[in-house]
Amino acid sequence: MNELNLIAPISETGYGIAAFNIIKALSKKIKVNLYPAVAESDLIKDPTYKKCLENKSFKSKENPCLLIFGQGDLYRFIGKDKHIGMCFFELDRFTDQEKDSILHCDLIFVASKWAKDIVVKELKQLKSNIEETVHVVPLGVDRDIFYDDDNYKLNQKTTIFYNCGKWERRKGHDFLIECFNQAFNEDDDVQLWMQCHNFFIGPENNKSWENLYSNTKLGKKIRFVPRQKTHKDVAKVMNTIDCGVFPVRAEGWNLELLEVLSCGKNVITSNYSGHMEYCNNENSMLFEIKELEQAFDGMWNQGQGFWGRLAEKQQEQIVKHMRETHNKKQNNLLGKNQNGIQTAINFSWDATADKICKIIWNQI
Repeated sequence: MNELNLIAPISETGYGIAAFNIIKALSKKIKVNLYPAVAESDLIKDPTYKKCLENKSFKSKENPCLLIFGQGDLYRFIGKDKHIGMCFFELDRFTDQEKDSILHCDLIFVASKWAKDIVVKELKQLKSNIEETVHVVPLGVDRDIFYDDDNYKLNQKTTIFYNCGKWERRKGHDFLIECFNQAFNEDDDVQLWMQCHNFFIGPENNKSWENLYSNTKLGKKIRFVPRQKTHKDVAKVMNTIDCGVFPVRAEGWNLELLEVLSCGKNVITSNYSGHMEYCNNENSMLFEIKELEQAFDGMWNQGQGFWGRLAEKQQEQIVKHMRETHNKKQNNLLGKNQNGIQTAINFSWDATADKICKIIWNQI
């Protein structure tokens, strides 16, 4: 049986959730020796994790090593075989440290062709064969949890729009509230559910985001969904809504967007960055990003790269999509997103694990 050393965070962050699902899928196919980069979650008690933690031995030094972590910290590996870094990023530029970190790897896994093109563009002057070492390994969704559950089908006329993800300007949360207020009036039977929390900014800043939404014309139509205990609980929420709205400036992947599609819900999002690996005109209502602007939010991004520019034309498109969605709901024409469901079936975690194994052991 093939054997892999794997270093990853055990956490509730996007990296942690992706790593958890990748490890579960890989463990069905190969022996995984898990070395936690960070252990900040009760997920460490999961039987799969416990087994992988017990697999470590002195023989591990002979195995290839996969490190799932940020693009600026791909230095720590275990073993003498291939060193593989797997990272997800949102901007189109790398710092010198990030370039050095990526070049430290024998192979690089990224989630989308968009991301691969950026790695090649940024590093081709530093490594002539960079295109051969970068591989697209799409992430997935767990259809055993996130599926179209008709038990939660709503009968009421209220059209429920929804967003999920940590509060952040990059995710367009400053823009979404403007679009919602532009699209509807007080007498429209609509709601906007925000299932958002950012662990990294503290209670005061999280509350500031909520206030930005509450203190608007349609503030009474906005519901803040609390953090759910399990992913099954999240799926229940997603099955209760009508349409996910993700007006992102840039995404490395966006796990939540794919989960909403997997639940058979309609989706409004931009036609730019990592999620375009699975979003298209058949499964999503896309609005166009035609210009980029310097990425600056005063906190995480200080202008080191570029992301999509959200302005009047983008708002017009989002407002149009939201109004059309509401009209369909009011006329009983808003059906299940079958194309979204099929997309989710194609993007499974098992497929992610298969791709990883094929690349590492030279099967493609």
